[in-house]
Amino acid sequence: MRPLKHHEQKLLKRVDFYKQDSTREIAILRKYHIQKREDYTKYNRLCGLAKKLTTKLAALDQKDPFRATQTTELLERLYNTGVIPSKKSLHLVDKLSASAFCRRRLPVVMFRVKMAQTIKEAVKFIEQGHIRVGPETVTDPAFLVTRNMEDFVTWVDTSRIRRAVDKYNEKLDDYDLLN
Repeated sequence: MRPLKHHEQKLLKRVDFYKQDSTREIAILRKYHIQKREDYTKYNRLCGLAKKLTTKLAALDQKDPFRATQTTELLERLYNTGVIPSKKSLHLVDKLSASAFCRRRLPVVMFRVKMAQTIKEAVKFIEQGHIRVGPETVTDPAFLVTRNMEDFVTWVDTSRIRRAVDKYNEKLDDYDLLN
């Protein structure tokens, strides 16, 4: 490689090629163990769309029945997905961030209910096919768990991890050993 010329060295001092994105984004990607940056940008886009819709609804007349129905529908939908804590007002949507969507990802929910010791371990379990939500096996860690589905996150019937947990809790059935 040839030695850099003076103007090239000065340019390299001013431009940092490694720091292209924000440190906050990197911190969130690491905290929630998000493997695809596109997922995080989708969550940001959803937050932006929700906030944009909120400002348009707030601009409508208070007594407009369309505003009332759309406001309740938006709050109901965001509450059911688990992104906002209550259905009280539109001010909760203004505080909405991409982290709220990240907290509804399946590995984070598994970590919260203590099915895994770390989020990274939960991601590994999901990718290996040990987890099901309802009747379906989930292999995508980006799966968003709604409030209704939260109770149905469990181990796959044929999972060795489930068998080890049942053995530890002394709930292992003899019929399960035959399978």
